[in-house]
Amino acid sequence: MIRFPEIKVGDIVQADFDGQHFEGVVTELNHEDKQVCIQSGEQEDWFEPDDIHAIAVDDNQLKKLGFEKHVNGDGTVKYLRGPFRILIPQEGKFDEMEIWYREDIRHVHRILGIHELQNFYHQMTKVDLTRV
Repeated sequence: MIRFPEIKVGDIVQADFDGQHFEGVVTELNHEDKQVCIQSGEQEDWFEPDDIHAIAVDDNQLKKLGFEKHVNGDGTVKYLRGPFRILIPQEGKFDEMEIWYREDIRHVHRILGIHELQNFYHQMTKVDLTRV
């Protein structure tokens, strides 16, 4: 579950409905009723925050976001999208990341959700991170 105050329009999340899981983009927030509108494909539906979950950052998700992958000689892996970089210590180890954009460097010691990476990206670049 993602806490309601952490959810922003444009976030990529997983919604659960009747035992089915699907990925979608937050299109609208109803602050009064604490509900979230998520678009998946052509369909938009409203959800309670309890039914919304983070999608873990991994190789597949980064590719969907337009990152290029480079395996370095020392075993570290770098993901690039323009001047924005993510460095992980080894293939598939996303619980330790170094994220940087120009002189802004951040160290993360846990697995991030895609929505959290989107927030870091926006804070650092002032541009929204969306799927390509």
